[in-house]
Amino acid sequence: MIGDEGQLQIFSGNASLPLAEAVARELEIDLGRALVGTFANQETRVRIEQNVRGADVFVHQALSIPVDHNIMELLLMIDALKRASARRITAVIPYFAYAKQEKKMAGREPISAKLVANLLMTVGANRILTIDLHAPAIEGFFDIPVDHLRAAPILVNHFRGMDPDSMVVVSPDAGGVGRANDFRQRLGAPLAIIAKQRPRPDVAEVLDMVGDVRGKTAIIVDDMISTGGTLVEAADVLLDRGATEVRACATHAVFADGASATLIGSRLAELVVTDTVPLSPDQLGSKIKVVSVAPLIAESIKRIHENRSVSELFD
Repeated sequence: MIGDEGQLQIFSGNASLPLAEAVARELEIDLGRALVGTFANQETRVRIEQNVRGADVFVHQALSIPVDHNIMELLLMIDALKRASARRITAVIPYFAYAKQEKKMAGREPISAKLVANLLMTVGANRILTIDLHAPAIEGFFDIPVDHLRAAPILVNHFRGMDPDSMVVVSPDAGGVGRANDFRQRLGAPLAIIAKQRPRPDVAEVLDMVGDVRGKTAIIVDDMISTGGTLVEAADVLLDRGATEVRACATHAVFADGASATLIGSRLAELVVTDTVPLSPDQLGSKIKVVSVAPLIAESIKRIHENRSVSELFD
């Protein structure tokens, strides 16, 4: 079937290869053959090793640590596919880096998320498929279609067996209220909101809380975990306010600066994350559970390839 007009093909960079392989298994196809590595001088090396002329190609790459290297892998793969005459190229980006830098916070700063969007469009991407952008407004940075998936249904399923009357869903900040409200509606549980401020990047201070958590299991809902400081402090506040236990879930387990050890040693009873960002064995522990977004990505790819609605997945 290689080289058939309009054939579905999936390629992957090195950042999230296990997830890409799981997606390919869901679709019952093989990953495309590609050499993605480095030259001796540490420049990124890419070569597509099969015919893609006229194909509908999906390039899978999480923009996780090392972020800039993984961005370059993705850009070079798209460029190689474009030069090899792929009919359409969709960048599948489970975790979109620089999403916290979607606006200027001070003078003489870049808008880094917009730059990443420009790079992807300039190099030749025809479409973007991503999950839980930290700032949904980033969709507007693109002049090409963006399919913005949500991991909430997958994460909610993990808590389905619990009594909704015994739970309260918590947004760790005002910016995440919409996300937490969607989550609590799916569970049928009430909502609480923690107010915080960031005196400097990657540092959060809890100011106050709205809502009653006394005698209930609090479930903190967030989109990404970087240092883990916000979750640890939020868990302490909730337990001090009378919660019986605190669990948490997030889409992107970025886990920078020893965050995994911090979270495992915290008062959290459980943390549920997805595999949009690959975790090494030493970052996992008894408290940390990983659920896969492979079925969601695979179904979305199938729908895009067949020109069917993706938004129906979340109706």
